[in-house]
Amino acid sequence: MLQSRALVIALILLLSTTLPEVQSKSIYDKHPRDLLAIPEAIASYFYEAVNKVSPKVSQFFLDTVQSPTVIAARQRIAKEATKVSIMFEQLIEKIKNLWYTRVLGY
Repeated sequence: MLQSRALVIALILLLSTTLPEVQSKSIYDKHPRDLLAIPEAIASYFYEAVNKVSPKVSQFFLDTVQSPTVIAARQRIAKEATKVSIMFEQLIEKIKNLWYTRVLGY
């Protein structure tokens, strides 16, 4: 049971960054393309709550998040999320252009 809980928590932290990066900026100060800002903040608050209860468990989470495998996965997710965000922004611009040229006529 403890292993499954640890796995779930590790997966939550998978989407987060290291704690100094999370605490360095507000969620709203980040770039609009940064789709991982909310999971980072959630993971930070979760880490702080666990740290108050059990520093050993929080250290395990921190070590897990800073492992090379997790860092590589986070970077891959961030890269793909950025690509999707850019494609969405381009789609919105094309829709605006069509609206102004075809529907409004200018």
